[in-house]
Amino acid sequence: MDGQRPDARRLAVWRDFLQGHSLLMVQLERELKDGAGLSLAEYDVLLRLREAPGRRMRMSDLSVAVLYTTGGLTRLVDRMAQASLVTREPAPGDRRGVYAVLTDTGVERLAEAAAVHLAGVQRNFAALLPDRELDQVAGFLARLAPGGAPEEFDACGATAVAAAVEAGSHGGRSTRR
Repeated sequence: MDGQRPDARRLAVWRDFLQGHSLLMVQLERELKDGAGLSLAEYDVLLRLREAPGRRMRMSDLSVAVLYTTGGLTRLVDRMAQASLVTREPAPGDRRGVYAVLTDTGVERLAEAAAVHLAGVQRNFAALLPDRELDQVAGFLARLAPGGAPEEFDACGATAVAAAVEAGSHGGRSTRR
C-alpha cells in the first residue's frame, strides 16, 4: 500500500462498513417509525433533550449534538413542536438565542420509542456481534474516534434511554394522537 489509497481488501471492508451502516439505519428508522411513530432524528432530539439539564438545550448546541444543520434542526424542531413533543423558548438575555425544551409528552413518547429502538438495536446489531469479537470491534471503533466520542455525541444514548424508560413508564398507555 502506498499510503495514498487503501488496498483492495481494505477498500472492500470500507464499502461493506458503509453498506452495513446504511442498511442498519434504514431498518432502525423503519422499525422506529412503524413501532413508535418517530424518525431516528426525532428520537435523537428527544434523547439529547432528556439528557440535558432542565430538559433544554440551545438550538445551536442541539444542532451540533445531533449532527444537523441549524436550518434542518429548526424545521425538525418546528414539526416536533406541532406534535407537542418539544417547545421553543427564547434564551433570557439573548434576543437571538432559542432553547428547545422537552415536554412531558416528549418524555412519554421517548420512553415508548426507546423500547422499540433498543429492541431493534439488539436484533439488528448487538445479536450479530459475538462476545468473542466484542473487544476487537470495540477497539477498532475506538480508533475511529480517538479519546472516545465527545460527550455531546453519544450515538446510542444508553444512559438516557434507560432513564427515559424508567422515568417514563406509564403502564403501556399510549400518548400518541
